[in-house]
Amino acid sequence: MLKDIPELIPARMLNEFTYCPRLCYIEWVQGEFLDSADTVDGRFQHRRIDRSSDEVAEASDAFHARSVNLAGAGITCRIDLLESDGDRAIPVDYKRGVAPDIPEGAYEPERVQLCAQCLVLRENGFVCDEGIIYFVKSKRRVPIQFDDALVNRTKELISELRVVASQGDMPPPLEHSPKCFRCSLAGICLPDEITLLKEMEADDDKVHGVEGALSDYDKEPGDRPAKTGVRRLLPSRDDSIPVYVTGHGNTVRKREDRLQIYSKENKLIEVKLREISQLSLYGGVEITTPAMVELMQRGIPVIHFTHGGWFQGICLGTTHKNVELRMRQFEYAMNPQKAIKIARKIVAGKIKNCRTLLRRNDPEPSKDSLDLMAKLSREAEKAKSSASLLGIEGAAAEAYFSRFENMLKAEKIGFSFRNRNKRPPKDPVNAVLSYLYGILTKELFVILLAVGFDPYLGFYHRPRYGRPALALDMMEEFRPLIADSAAITLFNNGEVTKRDFIKTGLGISLTAKGKKSVIEGYERRIKTEITHPIFSYKVSYRRILEVQARLLARVISGEIKEYPSFCTR
Repeated sequence: MLKDIPELIPARMLNEFTYCPRLCYIEWVQGEFLDSADTVDGRFQHRRIDRSSDEVAEASDAFHARSVNLAGAGITCRIDLLESDGDRAIPVDYKRGVAPDIPEGAYEPERVQLCAQCLVLRENGFVCDEGIIYFVKSKRRVPIQFDDALVNRTKELISELRVVASQGDMPPPLEHSPKCFRCSLAGICLPDEITLLKEMEADDDKVHGVEGALSDYDKEPGDRPAKTGVRRLLPSRDDSIPVYVTGHGNTVRKREDRLQIYSKENKLIEVKLREISQLSLYGGVEITTPAMVELMQRGIPVIHFTHGGWFQGICLGTTHKNVELRMRQFEYAMNPQKAIKIARKIVAGKIKNCRTLLRRNDPEPSKDSLDLMAKLSREAEKAKSSASLLGIEGAAAEAYFSRFENMLKAEKIGFSFRNRNKRPPKDPVNAVLSYLYGILTKELFVILLAVGFDPYLGFYHRPRYGRPALALDMMEEFRPLIADSAAITLFNNGEVTKRDFIKTGLGISLTAKGKKSVIEGYERRIKTEITHPIFSYKVSYRRILEVQARLLARVISGEIKEYPSFCTR
C-alpha cells in the first residue's frame, strides 16, 4: 500500500523517527496522538518562548527572531529562536528537560532535529555551522556543531523516513525499550503486547503450523502456561467520565468550561468539560448548539439513544485521520477467507466467556450444558462459513440462556427468566439485558471510531443500513463479562425492583429511576479492574475494550496473524 507523502517533512517528525520509527509512523502517517504530562508541559514551555523574553534571548547581542517558520531541503520547521547577524544564523531549540551528561551534549533525536533546521537555513541562503539546544530545567545552553557526520546522518534519516512512510507498513515496536515508559502513545503502539503475541505465534507455528496460533489460550485456565515480561505501559483506567442524561425535557448547556444539565424547573448538575469522555443522551434530551460545538472541538462524542436505550447515532468532530486502517478494513471485510478468521475468534471467545459465567454463577451448573458449550467453542474455531458460525452461536446461546435463570436468585428477587426476547423485551430481565447491550454497543462504537475503524463494517455481522456491525462484532465476547454480569448483580443485589419497570404496549420498559440504576451498575462493572489473561497486568474492562480494538487493528494491518479474543480466566 504505497502512500503519497507530503513534499515537506516536519522537523519534529524527524526527531520522532530518530527516537522510534514506529512512534513517528503512528503520529505522522496514521494521525494518532495522545497527550502526556511531558507533552502538555512542553507546550507550556513553548508558550513562554513565544510571548516573553528570557535568559537565552539576553545572552547574546545578536538579532533575535522567535517562532520562525521556514521550509527547504524537504523539511518544514518552526525555529524556536533564531539568532542572526546577517548572513550567519544560529537556530536555538528549546527542550523542556534536563541536559544529559553525555559527550555529544544532547541525544541524537534532538541533534538531528536541530541539524534539520540547519539544512533549511542553508537552503534559504544562510550560513549555519552550529546551533544551540536550550534545556529549560537545567537553564543551560548546549552548542551543537553541524559537522559532516551529523549532516550526513540527518540526510540519511530524511530518506529513510520517506521510504518507511510511503511503503504503508508500520515499523515493528521497540523490544523492551526504556523509551516506551514515557511515550504518550504506548497505549496505541502496544509494544510489549505485540511483541509477545508475535513470539507466541512463532512458537505455535513451529509446533502446530501456521493455523491455530495462541492455541494455548484455548485451554482451561489452570492449563495455560505462565507468560511474563509484558509491562503495563498504558493507564489501568481512564479517569475521564462518561455522562448520561435521561429524562424527557432535560437540556444540556455550556457555561464557560462546564456542561450544565437543566430540567424544566432548575439546574440538576454541572460537570467540568475536561473531565468528560463522552455524553450520552436518552430520549427527549436536548443540547444547545454552543454545547455541541464545544464538545466537537474537544473530540468528545455525543451519543443519542431512544427512550428504550436503542443506539441511534453519534455526533463527533473531525473523523479519525487513519485512512490506511479503513482501507485495510474494507479489504479484509470483502474477503470471506480473511473475515471468517476474525469471526471465528469472536464467536469462540463469546461462547467460552458464556461458559465461564455459568461456571461461576450457576449454583448447580449442568455438565451437559458446559460440555456442549465447550464443544461448540471448538467447532466455532473451525467453522468454514458465516452461516455455520451463526448456527453454532445460536446453539450455544440456547444452551446458555436455558441456564440463565439459575444465575438469578429468583425466589428472593421475584423475577423469572424463560428465554431471551427483544424488540420489545417482554419481561424485566430482558429489558435490563437489552438496555445494557445498547450501552455496550455505544461503548464499542466510540472506541472503534477513536482507533480509526468504520464501526458500520464488520467481519461477522454483515453490513445492513444503520447497523454498527463492527461494534456488534466486538461486543460479542464482552456480552457475558460486562452486560450479563452487570444484570445478574443488579437483580441479585436488589438494585432494581418491580417498581423500576412499566408495561408499554407489547413489552416492558425501565422507568427513569430504573435506567439510572442500570447505568450505575454498568459503569461499576466496566470500571472493574481485572488481570489480563494473556498479558498478566491489571486493567479495567473499559481499557481492555480499547486494547482489543487496537489488537484488531494490528491483525488488519498484518502485524499479527490472529485476533486474540479476550477470554477471562
